[in-house]
Amino acid sequence: MAEVKIVYFDKQGPDNTEAALELAGERAAALGIRDIVVASYTGWTGALASEVFKGHNLVVVAGVYGFEQPNRVGMLPENRSRIEKNGAKILHTGHAFGMMGRAVKNKFGTVGVDEIVANVLRLLGQGVKVGCEITCMAVDAGLVKAGSEAIAVAGSARGADAAIVIRASNTHTFFESTILEIICKPRG
Repeated sequence: MAEVKIVYFDKQGPDNTEAALELAGERAAALGIRDIVVASYTGWTGALASEVFKGHNLVVVAGVYGFEQPNRVGMLPENRSRIEKNGAKILHTGHAFGMMGRAVKNKFGTVGVDEIVANVLRLLGQGVKVGCEITCMAVDAGLVKAGSEAIAVAGSARGADAAIVIRASNTHTFFESTILEIICKPRG
């Protein structure tokens, strides 16, 4: 049996980013986890994470080209430069829980299985859901090994306010994933 603290933030949002990254770093050190996956569209959170997790296998998941505008991504060049300078990897790829399902919903107005899974995970919070999703995306890209323990850090919109320890899996074997620990998340 292990007694481990969980931090619950009073509110969602980017004000929790530095604390979430610090807590994730502490837990990674305690557990000897080297694989870290962080959600970061503009690269702001990824740049901060690249300082905290120097020397780790840090994967910054930055979304798909064309999500907001065709052939474009939201990562700012100065953040990309800082992330790469610190040795982290940047992954641009489609959402594990939404790309084809979103296309079907937009075209036919139906709800897909991936959307149901995403909404169930949101019961634990948006950041926990995104943490599960980006871990699958990193495994799908070959940047984190399936079956390994990883730490995923994500947020509710901007910044980071949730961190989990997760047994990683591919998207197509998602139910082999396990949320092993919740490190922090917003209470509301």
